[in-house]
Amino acid sequence: MKAILALEDGRVFTGRAFGAEGESFGEVVFNTSLSGYQEILTDPSYSGQIVVMTYPHIGNYGTNPDDEESARPHVRGFVAREFSTIPSNWRSRESLEQYLKRHGIVSISEVDTRALVLHIRSRGAMRGVISSLNGDAARLVEKARAGPSMLGWDLASAVTCSRPYRHPATPCAAEFNVVAYDFGIKRNILDSLVRAGCCLTVVPATTSAEDVFALKPDGVFLSNGPGDPEPLECATNNIRKLLGRIPVFGICLGHQLMGLALGGKTFKLKFGHRGGNQPVKNLINGRVEITAQNHGFAVDPDSLNANEIEFTHTNLNDQTLEGMSHKGLPAFSVQYHPEASPGPHDSHYLFDEFKKLMLEFRKSPCPSVPTSRKS
Repeated sequence: MKAILALEDGRVFTGRAFGAEGESFGEVVFNTSLSGYQEILTDPSYSGQIVVMTYPHIGNYGTNPDDEESARPHVRGFVAREFSTIPSNWRSRESLEQYLKRHGIVSISEVDTRALVLHIRSRGAMRGVISSLNGDAARLVEKARAGPSMLGWDLASAVTCSRPYRHPATPCAAEFNVVAYDFGIKRNILDSLVRAGCCLTVVPATTSAEDVFALKPDGVFLSNGPGDPEPLECATNNIRKLLGRIPVFGICLGHQLMGLALGGKTFKLKFGHRGGNQPVKNLINGRVEITAQNHGFAVDPDSLNANEIEFTHTNLNDQTLEGMSHKGLPAFSVQYHPEASPGPHDSHYLFDEFKKLMLEFRKSPCPSVPTSRKS
């Protein structure tokens, strides 16, 4: 069955329908990972987006319940040069096509993904529509143009949990009690925090700072998530109330929200950072980390007070800000995903840094005491 991917600038790509039949709108972005497609499909940070895989052969090891980052896929559509219909892996429980059909994910294969990715790199991420129902390309381009822009789109509210819950669900005797804000949190992040000695209470994105303090945590974690951070004014205000009163660690969207809470601004990247091969330099020790990333927005370093904020990490591809810490308050954040392990262990130290910060604050809970991230 024929399918069409139509972009808002009028460019049209034809291919073969795969997965669920139908029509779907989203921001068209690309991911450079060689594997991990199921983790990508189920990452809530991809809510509202159609994901193009640059690696030409996707689906060869099938799908299984253990590789899911959340309860269901969140992508709006999926694009690849070739989707494998025959999985070959002892862990596979279902083919990728069966998985996409079961979850209603409209997909397209046999697309010239090299040309598509070069187009996005040149023109920027843009709105698009995948359809296996409508062959009118001009009409699909109109639908793409009529869809919402990622700028100003609050998607975190749609993927956050509806009520607080404990992770793990069983009684926990960990060293630290941590509250994790769910802006679209991944299961592997929760598991990484547990392995670092944290007992977690996961709370919805709109949870007030007062409700967080009532849980008597040793620290607060700000998760990843989808969409534009600037519309999340409630979250930004709550983070501002937490800063200085408790250790705070943020990643991805959590990093951007911390930047806003510290008085900074964010901006939309041309085509974003998505993949498992992003080089990031640690400005504290000079080491280069190979990182996994998935974001379309970044914190503007020029908007932050350099007397208060230390820039700790930078992206070696485009020099965007990848990490920061407050010079006087127990708070730090990174733009990338330390739990994803593409290095494979380059960034695991960040969870240990969070533990150190909580331990120091427990001994000396004074907002004026600098963190130890310079050591």
